[in-house]
Amino acid sequence: MTGSSGARGAKLTQTTAVLVMCAVLIVIFSIFLKGFLTLGNLFALARNISILGILALGMAVVVIGRGLDLSQVASFAASTAIAIILMNSGYATPVALLIGFVMAIAIGILNGFLISVIEMPPLLTTLASSLAVLGIVRTTAVQHYVVYLSKGHDEFLRLGGNIWGGVPISILIFAATAVVVHLFLSRTVIGRFVYAHGDNPDAARQTGLPTRPLTMIEYALCAAIGYVGGVVMVAQTALMHLQVAESTIIFDVIMVVVLGGVSLVGGRGNVMSVIAGTLLIGVLLNGMTIMDMDVQTQNIVKGVVLLIAILLDSRLHPRDEETSKQGD
Repeated sequence: MTGSSGARGAKLTQTTAVLVMCAVLIVIFSIFLKGFLTLGNLFALARNISILGILALGMAVVVIGRGLDLSQVASFAASTAIAIILMNSGYATPVALLIGFVMAIAIGILNGFLISVIEMPPLLTTLASSLAVLGIVRTTAVQHYVVYLSKGHDEFLRLGGNIWGGVPISILIFAATAVVVHLFLSRTVIGRFVYAHGDNPDAARQTGLPTRPLTMIEYALCAAIGYVGGVVMVAQTALMHLQVAESTIIFDVIMVVVLGGVSLVGGRGNVMSVIAGTLLIGVLLNGMTIMDMDVQTQNIVKGVVLLIAILLDSRLHPRDEETSKQGD
């Protein structure tokens, strides 16, 4: 198909451009920011982008399927908080983590059900579910916003540690997750269905694709992969702060996805797009931290970058009669 080939070419161009911008930014920061190119800062950068990248991989699955999940951060925060409580109560670590994992998937499936079967708008649905999930967990299981992991879980905490002279394990988890998501999207039937669903939902439905179950799978995968990022976050800090759901992380994730080349109109983008966006945003955030920018200034910069990413996406992938239904 000519249209698809053009879209792939545009996506490749955007991804490559983002990688070039990332390289330029690294050179500029290395010259003008003292301490940026130190081994300690590079390891800290790798540790920080690993969580952002894992979350973005999950979000990419939904966005490729022409959706958006604003509940991803709330989902992993609530699920990992429950897992911590179970671990503190004496449950075996694998069992507690599995229960949290199932909870995250259930939230994703519920989102997909409301969007595909009840036909509620994705933005409002996932925003409402994030508020509901946090509210339920806060009133039934968590006494405070911060849930601490008790002592005696050293094996689990090693996931947030380092190997090979300081290389963060979290970056290896990001790499492994990226490989799995790549294989899922490019080598499996369901992965190809996700692209077809995002490219043209009506055509996918008319050709017999199970679009409603597919939507539930997409949101379940987003929540499940997000949970992996949450587990890594807990392993690094030995706690989960539920107010992370009220932070700008979800917008950082969307910024990574769109900037890297995963189009909001659906059906376009891949894991390399996510990696490119993660590197650029990770380097930018790290540089702003070294410059000691206040939160408000950082939010301004991130807001501008997000607007540029959306503008770039709209230019490369203009909306037509089909894509204008995005979010309906």
